Amino acid sequence: MNDWHSWAAIVVFVGAYVLIISEKIHRVAVALGGAGLMLAIGATDDVSAFYSEDSGIDWNVIFLLMGMMMIVGVLKKTGMFEYLAIWAVKRARAQPFRVMAMLVVITAVASALLDNVTTVLLIAPVTLLVCERLALPAAPFLIAEVMASNIGGTATLVGDPPNIIIASRAGLTFNDFLVHLAPLAAILVVVLLLLCRVLFRKTFVYDEDRAAEIMTLEEREAIKNPRLLVQGLLVLALVVAGFVLHPVLHYEPSIVALLGAGLLIAVSSVDTHDVLAEVEWPTLAFFAGLFVMIGGLIDTGVVGEISQKLADAIGGNELGGSMTLLGGSAVLSGIVDNIPYVATMAPITSDLVRDMGGASDHVMWWALALGADLGGNATAIGASANVVVLGIAERNRQSISFWQFTKYGLVVTAATVAISLAYVWLRYFALA
Repeated sequence: MNDWHSWAAIVVFVGAYVLIISEKIHRVAVALGGAGLMLAIGATDDVSAFYSEDSGIDWNVIFLLMGMMMIVGVLKKTGMFEYLAIWAVKRARAQPFRVMAMLVVITAVASALLDNVTTVLLIAPVTLLVCERLALPAAPFLIAEVMASNIGGTATLVGDPPNIIIASRAGLTFNDFLVHLAPLAAILVVVLLLLCRVLFRKTFVYDEDRAAEIMTLEEREAIKNPRLLVQGLLVLALVVAGFVLHPVLHYEPSIVALLGAGLLIAVSSVDTHDVLAEVEWPTLAFFAGLFVMIGGLIDTGVVGEISQKLADAIGGNELGGSMTLLGGSAVLSGIVDNIPYVATMAPITSDLVRDMGGASDHVMWWALALGADLGGNATAIGASANVVVLGIAERNRQSISFWQFTKYGLVVTAATVAISLAYVWLRYFALA
């Protein structure tokens, strides 16, 4: 990391990060400007930025988002989200905290079955409608849900993209994740609910008149196009099946999502232009710029050197190593998106496991997964789901600032990572 490209890349990334935090310039403009500077200074090039699997734009993420946004755009036209919003509020007796608890649990469970980005794309429209009906600010509900999605996604192989990378590198199965991480994820969801009760306590204002009004509504009347709803749900079910069967079919989630979007548009009567208008193009542009900036750090060796220093600090101590890897990954994944971080750290972790003679129960891999997945909650750009929710909120005039998200994210991350450290110590060392 001695050449000037490395230091220039650090300056560009830190400068962009500061501007995103300050919100003086829109984050999309900052990300694209930072990406342009990375290319201009030679920290990365067009081949690495646009075609490389290791450090360029992750097109699987971009096209997964685009395909699912198109499917959600079609489902919006059916009235399904209005139906779910009324149903959820009525089941919770219009009590704000009960509504949040219900949405958090649904999000966490769904994120274990789908990927967390797909889940928030489906849940966010429902949340916005619920908050509109109850005259509540949407930001606390959306923040709680995106954190639930990152926690729930920890539980399974398909729940969070970093898990797929880890499973591929370590040879882990869907059941391995269920056995080792799902019990902890369930505990952390309960912890999140307790934290939400405290962190968002000023949000839970019960309006008796609005509650009475909502309780009289008939949710079935919200369905505007039953035929399109059936078509949309059938396609969504096929897409979900494609995600779950990834270990068997070997189709990337992006391919499944695009096939589903194309099929739904083809079999339904929706206007293609209307569907494309529902895509959050600024969010996709932000991801593209962010990936190029992080690619510059990877190509110049900055991320690799940081990861290697972490590996050197670990040495051959399995207990200290797993604790350091979990905590260090949580910190780094809050700064850079956890997908490229895990892609960089996976081969280093593989070497660590080999040097430790195989490392019992894959504990080093579980430490990496927990740190990366839970650390994504720390800041507004720590995980893909966070960025997606911020984009949806902004589009619906319910903007969530970087610091508004991060001040809650740091608390939740500190609590969940601390519990995860205790879990790893107890399960793999103290009680082993």
